[in-house]
Amino acid sequence: MIVASKKPIEEVIDYIKDCNKVLIAGCNECVTVCEAGGKKEVGILASALRMYFMNKGKDVTIDEVTLERQCDREYLEEIKHMAPNYDAIVSLACGVGVQFMAEMYKDKPIFPGVNTSFMGANLERGMWGERCAGCGQCILAKTGAVCPVARCAKRLFNGPCGGSTKGKCEINPNVDCAWQLIIDRLKALGRLDDYDELMPVKDWSKDRAGGPRTVVREDLRI
Repeated sequence: MIVASKKPIEEVIDYIKDCNKVLIAGCNECVTVCEAGGKKEVGILASALRMYFMNKGKDVTIDEVTLERQCDREYLEEIKHMAPNYDAIVSLACGVGVQFMAEMYKDKPIFPGVNTSFMGANLERGMWGERCAGCGQCILAKTGAVCPVARCAKRLFNGPCGGSTKGKCEINPNVDCAWQLIIDRLKALGRLDDYDELMPVKDWSKDRAGGPRTVVREDLRI
């Protein structure tokens, strides 16, 4: 899932300080799971903003809505009757949702309420770890399902680098060396011979190096 964290309320206040009517829009998908932008977080932020402006003696209307998804046009259309009534919308969706909403409501300021971090997994309560960088050319079949693009600090394809110590990355003693994880995994699977095969040069044009990407499924298009 896409992992995000809440922006400091001071940032959000700065975005909307000159507004009289603001809509806080949550998303019921990834940001709900990582507890950054779901219905609960919308309510907490809206209450905090109301209290802030009340203490400042400023009459600001803060309304709330949570959509099923903000990366899907049909759900964004659910607020088309509401959007014109507000000076600005604060989106608690990931950066994709913020941009897609801005594309749909071109005459409305759309501000981000969260910082989008990475695609990751829930490691434990309140902790998420990066697992995928969306590189566009998955090599997990060769690396025992451990991603060196997202999990190796140097993004090495034929590692380890030699800087790791006791299975930990040289950048941080609390970070596992991705290539040690790969070797251990291949060994456990009885596939250590795969490690001896040099990984070919990656086609980085499928990554961000090729610019904004689009996935097209002709079989699904009308």
